[in-house]
Amino acid sequence: MRALLPLLRTGWGWGWRAGSIVAARLPRRVSAGAVPGRAMALYRTEERGQPHSPDYRVFLKNEAGHYISPFHDIPLKVDSAENLFNMVVEIPRWTNAKMEIATEEPLNPIKPDIKDGKLRYVANIFPHKGYIWNYGALPQTWEDPHQKDKSTNCCGDDDPIDVCEIGSKVLSCGEVIPVKILGTLALIDQGETDWKLIAINVNDPEASKFHDIDDVMKYKPGYLEATLNWFRLYKVPEGKPENQFAFDGEFKNKAFALEVIKSAHECWKALLMKKRDGGAINCTNVQVCDSPFHCTQEEARSLVESVSFSANKECNKEEQVWHFLGK
Repeated sequence: MRALLPLLRTGWGWGWRAGSIVAARLPRRVSAGAVPGRAMALYRTEERGQPHSPDYRVFLKNEAGHYISPFHDIPLKVDSAENLFNMVVEIPRWTNAKMEIATEEPLNPIKPDIKDGKLRYVANIFPHKGYIWNYGALPQTWEDPHQKDKSTNCCGDDDPIDVCEIGSKVLSCGEVIPVKILGTLALIDQGETDWKLIAINVNDPEASKFHDIDDVMKYKPGYLEATLNWFRLYKVPEGKPENQFAFDGEFKNKAFALEVIKSAHECWKALLMKKRDGGAINCTNVQVCDSPFHCTQEEARSLVESVSFSANKECNKEEQVWHFLGK
């Protein structure tokens, strides 16, 4: 491994410097109005395998057409001077299929969540249809399962931080969008801290109204209550108990959420430099050049081409049954 040169710091948008090349570069600074469009154009998706099948994968490419990891190669922040973060969309609003960044696979494509050999779908719990937000994750974050959170007294869940995007547009799986962080909810899942960030797409027509968690209460009344109820009940149709929360289910504000993100980003940096035990997590990346897990563009292409591909698409198999769980 080459000698590690000093980290290049721009806010939280850390990149590893290899000679004169900045590995995980941020978009150049432009006006606030132009940043979102620029960020959205940086990435595109490529599907491999058959939708609604175990081998289905959504890979991401950068603007140069090179395969990248949505977990490791997309910068956390869009603009180091603003509250603008990149969000990787895993599950579009109103859909039921559980999709997730494959943290244990090379280049971490988005894949179906599988349990006991079967694809997983969230139930429709009246009055909700599937996921009630665009659901995804912040890149370059990791909730360390060996590090106890000082506010919840529980360790992390071994995944990137989850995001609930509350804008009006239904987004696509694999889409990368700039979001403003508004607050967070602390779900305790089987003794692990599972943060659920509340955010809004910067390109949403009403985004300028939203600056903190209180604005969600003001401009989208009932949405936070519905979010809490959704997370509390979504496993009940599977025969599991209701989920529990830290802080008695209170939503924490933007300042609190930003500290959670900062901590998870530090954990990710340690993971990429082998300073933390990542267990089965695959840290293969193409842009963090001084990471021991760095690979070439050619190696990344070979990894993707080894995944089976089918142009045929099956019909949507989302669950249409409604569950009535009111008390």
